[in-house]
Amino acid sequence: MTTIRNVQEVDIPYLYDICLKTGDAGSDASKYFSDPYLLGHYYAAPYVFFDQKSCFVVTSNSVPKGYIVATTDTVAFNAWMESTWLAMLRERYSRTFSILEHETALISLIHRKLDSQEPWFDQYPAHGHIDLLPEIQGKGYGKKLMETLFSYLRERNVPGIHLGVAGQNKGAIAFYNKMNFSVIKEELWGFILGRYLNGETVC
Repeated sequence: MTTIRNVQEVDIPYLYDICLKTGDAGSDASKYFSDPYLLGHYYAAPYVFFDQKSCFVVTSNSVPKGYIVATTDTVAFNAWMESTWLAMLRERYSRTFSILEHETALISLIHRKLDSQEPWFDQYPAHGHIDLLPEIQGKGYGKKLMETLFSYLRERNVPGIHLGVAGQNKGAIAFYNKMNFSVIKEELWGFILGRYLNGETVC
């Protein structure tokens, strides 16, 4: 049986695993990381510790197979990341921790100060990440996870949400287009996308 529910603490190991196995633009990134927890440390776990009610999983026979992790307030989340979460990661991972290209790039990101404000934070204060294992992709669960989060954000009177997507992840870009996201900003690595939660996209 497949269900969608809020993330629980016992789900965290599964979130790390899903994050790694989808970390290469939707494909398995295991070969790029000597530390299998590094991706999840940045892109999955902190959302659960900061804003657990904004995080949801899709489970099959009670086992998480996909997730959407988010925060209602990016400014507050970034401040907490800087003062608490990244401080721990910076202590754990020195800038010379690894010679692997993907790990080195992520460790550089960990050591980079998070922007406390961007022009789109007012219109799109929420942000998040969604990942599904291949076995449940293409079955509508990504849409259901998104709609579950959107409903929660509307209940909290959050006007919009933004997220990042790699330029080479064509499947994800097509999915976000279907979910009425539009481009806020182009980056060298891809796009920042946003969706206004009252049914219109505001740029």
